[in-house]
Amino acid sequence: MNDSNNASFGEVFTQRWVVEAILDLVGYTPDKDLATKLIVEPSIGSGAFIAPIVERLLDSAQRHKRSAEEIRRSLFGIDLQTTHVKTCARIIKNLLKAYNYSNQEAEILTSDWLRQGDFLLDQIPINADFVVGNPPYIRSENLSNNNEKKYRQKWKTMRGRADIYIGFFERGLSILRTNGSLSYICADRWMHNAYGKNLRRLITEQYSMESVWEMHEVNAFEKQVSAYPAITLIKKSEQAEATYINTSAQFDATSAKEVLNYITSTRTNGTGHGWNGTRLDNWFHTDSFWPSGSVDMIRLIEHLQAHFPAIESTGNTKISIGVATGNDSAFLLDIHNQSEVESDRILPLVTADDIRKGHLEPPSKVLINPWSPNGTLVNLDDYPLLSQAFARRPQLRNRYVAKKYPSKWYRTIDKVHFDRIAQPKLLFQDLKAQITPIYEPGGLYPHHNLYYIISDTWDLEVLGGILLSKVAEAFVHAYGVKMRGGTLRFQAQYLRTIAVPSPHTISPKVAQALKEAFRKKDRSAADLATEQAYSLPAGTVHSLSFT
Repeated sequence: MNDSNNASFGEVFTQRWVVEAILDLVGYTPDKDLATKLIVEPSIGSGAFIAPIVERLLDSAQRHKRSAEEIRRSLFGIDLQTTHVKTCARIIKNLLKAYNYSNQEAEILTSDWLRQGDFLLDQIPINADFVVGNPPYIRSENLSNNNEKKYRQKWKTMRGRADIYIGFFERGLSILRTNGSLSYICADRWMHNAYGKNLRRLITEQYSMESVWEMHEVNAFEKQVSAYPAITLIKKSEQAEATYINTSAQFDATSAKEVLNYITSTRTNGTGHGWNGTRLDNWFHTDSFWPSGSVDMIRLIEHLQAHFPAIESTGNTKISIGVATGNDSAFLLDIHNQSEVESDRILPLVTADDIRKGHLEPPSKVLINPWSPNGTLVNLDDYPLLSQAFARRPQLRNRYVAKKYPSKWYRTIDKVHFDRIAQPKLLFQDLKAQITPIYEPGGLYPHHNLYYIISDTWDLEVLGGILLSKVAEAFVHAYGVKMRGGTLRFQAQYLRTIAVPSPHTISPKVAQALKEAFRKKDRSAADLATEQAYSLPAGTVHSLSFT
């Protein structure tokens, strides 16, 4: 979550009202004797958190008659940049002066409270009561090789393409005392991506997810940034109930106060200016993706997951991605130019372009297929036309997969599974505004820009009716990564989250209704039939909101 001026350090500065809301959320309020508490700010920046923290600490010290000496160990802030430490030092000294602390006291307190250094590597205080902040967002590929290696060695949650903020979560949690609280405003991608798996596991095994405020459309930062932020509250305690808050662009300081009042109430559901919320009996106790979205969507998903199996658990059902070649210009031919290679080296292909209009159009491409049915590469000596065609394509040898397997330089990245060619399939275009499964009766092989479902258990048109509905789309909304403009990603990892009834539990009448809805692409009819397939109360699906 970088702006152009601070890209190298991943800095984004948080609006004051957001900071105040986070401090209220964790319970860092001046009515408490904050001199007896330790609050840690792991990336102080230009003082967005430090200033309100110090104000609350000094207010508390006055109320509880605490001396300068008694608050010396109540705050710890750290930052990589010396300029930031100096800026925050000036802010703190000015505040101390305003609260009538002497110059000497101001120097001592400022020196004790601030540190220039690396939160992920340097020695820092432990047994913190509060850890709050807006951690930096720097992708692993943008870190220096030396730092990245050190971070990954030290923090087990930083795996795959993890952003640096993943490490900030782990270290922040590691220094909490029992019943201590951590609250960050941060991109929520770690809840929905593979790289967040280790962090999700750590939290579900050792901590309690207390509250999540999804704030994707909220103006939470001083500058416009491309991010999908959320406020999270995590405690070092046993998991109990949790609150989930969904917000809109209208969410503001007044809204935040409403949410805080709701959280401290006993109400199951709440709503207010630019938000709605629900109280869950527990958090999603899994290291798989965590959902987000409207309250009714979260409630529905919670119910369906408790009563129905995941789609790949319903018999012999598999979700896959199509074949990746490593160089489409070399392996894909126009369907009218098949004579370039032997006829049995041609595989009819279905691409995203063939289903883009919401139905299957005649395929326009074929794949030059170097694979035999037994899963090995064909011998080029047996196929002179194929050999000549590949010889005319020198770019094949420059691909990563060709360099990795020099003797197999003409392979596609993925193997072709011959047993799937004739199988009927449900096809999904990856980037789409709405879930739109397309039936392919068999004979075509999907390209890499498509995901597909095959099954020996389902009548795929019945399943297609379910997957055309708002219920199936809700799962992708909740678990998937959303693109700007509302476009969804219909990738295998998100499709696999969909819970469906077992095929044998669906009555013939409902199955026929699902079939007909799918064939006609009638989403309303699919919603009604799906509602019956899940035995949901009438109107549940119709009223489902994604906002």
